[in-house]
Amino acid sequence: MGLTLNSISWILLLSLFTAIPLTSSQSTAPPRLSRDADLCNGVFVSYTYSTGSQIKPNDTKNQPYRFESVITVLNNGRNELKSWRVFVHFVHREILVSATNAVLGDGSSFPVSVENGTIFVGYPAADLKSAIMTAGDVTQMQARVELVGTQFGVAPPSVPLPKNISLLNDGWKCPKPTQQGKNVLQVCCTPGRNVTTPTLGVKFLPRQEGDLTIIYDVTKSYPSSYWAQVTIENHNPLGRLDNWDLSFAWMKDEFIFTTKGAYPSIVDSSDCIDGPQGKYYQSLDFSNVLSCARRPHIIDLPLTKYNDSQVGLIPFCCRNGTILPRTMDPTRSKSVFEMQVYKMPPDLNMSAITPPQSWQIKGNLNPDYKCGPPVRVISSQFPDTSGLPSNRTAFASWQVVCNISQPAIPKCCVSFSSYFNDSIIPCNTCACGGCSSNRVARSCSTSSPALLLPYQALLIPFENRTKLTTAWANLKRKKLPNPLPCGDNCGVSINWHLATDYRGGWTARVTLFNWGQTDFPDWFTAVELKNAAPGFEKAYSFNGTTIAINGKNSTVLMEGLPGLNYLVGQRDGKNPSKDFPVPGKQQSVLSFTKKRTPGIKVGSGDLFPSKVYFNGQECSLPSALPTNNSHRRHVSSTFLMVVPFLLFLWI
Repeated sequence: MGLTLNSISWILLLSLFTAIPLTSSQSTAPPRLSRDADLCNGVFVSYTYSTGSQIKPNDTKNQPYRFESVITVLNNGRNELKSWRVFVHFVHREILVSATNAVLGDGSSFPVSVENGTIFVGYPAADLKSAIMTAGDVTQMQARVELVGTQFGVAPPSVPLPKNISLLNDGWKCPKPTQQGKNVLQVCCTPGRNVTTPTLGVKFLPRQEGDLTIIYDVTKSYPSSYWAQVTIENHNPLGRLDNWDLSFAWMKDEFIFTTKGAYPSIVDSSDCIDGPQGKYYQSLDFSNVLSCARRPHIIDLPLTKYNDSQVGLIPFCCRNGTILPRTMDPTRSKSVFEMQVYKMPPDLNMSAITPPQSWQIKGNLNPDYKCGPPVRVISSQFPDTSGLPSNRTAFASWQVVCNISQPAIPKCCVSFSSYFNDSIIPCNTCACGGCSSNRVARSCSTSSPALLLPYQALLIPFENRTKLTTAWANLKRKKLPNPLPCGDNCGVSINWHLATDYRGGWTARVTLFNWGQTDFPDWFTAVELKNAAPGFEKAYSFNGTTIAINGKNSTVLMEGLPGLNYLVGQRDGKNPSKDFPVPGKQQSVLSFTKKRTPGIKVGSGDLFPSKVYFNGQECSLPSALPTNNSHRRHVSSTFLMVVPFLLFLWI
């Protein structure tokens, strides 16, 4: 070839020197960005459909398809994006099977239906740093969430893109997303004026507000275990929990060794014995372990356990799972418990602590709460147990914010009546659900309006009202549907009766009926009267007061008097073979003055509530108000109508 050994050596040496800087520059080069992402000076969010295929079973009308997609969240802003949250509005009845680098914002576990959309929250990396903080290191600025799931009806090569994607962090504004090609939906979100920009070096977000907050404080930390104090606190003026059930998901095979102030609903250590925990902690007595479930359910202890030296003696514990609103009793508006958590390798050091994710909390006949992810906040402080005038700081603290999300199907309903009409507007047909089965649909009408009721029907169970309601309909010359309407299927019903209306004021009577088997201690009800609430004077058999909701003083809160605050469940009649079951009931008359509410009128509906709550849950309202076309004829006989009804209810 004409090359000498000396020239070959020089060529090899020259290639070595040219290769060294090339390799070095490649190792530090950031990943290549799309042109649209590079032009965004805020947070760039994109949804990219990757691939899809038909899966079993074969169905011409409802065919399922597998899909794989990627959500990208890129922080091109000036400041760090703390605890990113992205909403994806799915529209093809999607079922998510897995998602990397994120958890679902409502605490759901996979697989889960997301056909109405869902919120993704970053995990384990919840914060996205800025280019300024990282010298343009995209690996610290970007989150990439890979999705696998099932969708229906969109066959490849068509692409099942979502309807919308947006960043949900407070203060950020996102325009309508744009579609790029067939498989990409993207949006550039920018910070609004109210976005709080953390100071450089600030590690944790300030604590957020919500209807219910849960603080997860690590109070003691050891290499293989730690103690956590969990504080559940109610901030909503009408929120409430009874027999609360708190659940969460461990992410790294942790397990609960012991608790104080609360207890797992199921005590079981079998998952540890059969899992990696038993192999690692071979000398640990797992018969003393309380829960090895990946998603444990924690419940409150009864009052009798408060002074128990083993499971009690925790302030704010042991209240039978009742958390009241501050408007009723500030001292009973929170619950506290402690638990000892064991960790698994490789997290066997004092600082390696991962809080549980996917928090959920529920109660009995209470509002639905949707909880966000745990967010690291400034550590809590506690009074020094030695009595010294100082505070001790928690090792680490996380906050979970839960907000009330009213269920699509309520659990209580309202009926309306008035002195100027001798019929009661009943609860709506199927107001509390229970009408979806084919058996029910064949036996009654799920769409026909409920039949008007005579007053005496309020104390009779729905299934025993047929003769009375049909006779009343015939008397009022009302056409009966065939089949007859289904019942309301509500455990609790509330009757609002406009009792009197005179020049200086008016009165109403509220009656609560408990048709279920569950007793309600410390019950409360609230009615929103948009224009009439400022005139409230007194509740004669309840404790009553007006409270402000969202800055408006338009709600009257009522609860039982001391010793009379127990709404019992339905009981058998005196002679069960002949008498109807009797609901638990409570009743009071409310008086109002017109001095502070000039201009309110009976006919306008001002004297009927626009919202009614029982134990924090919003109830179903009737679809109509009592008519006052016979107002003049009945005013003179008001007393004759009201008194017999009052006597009848208390027999």
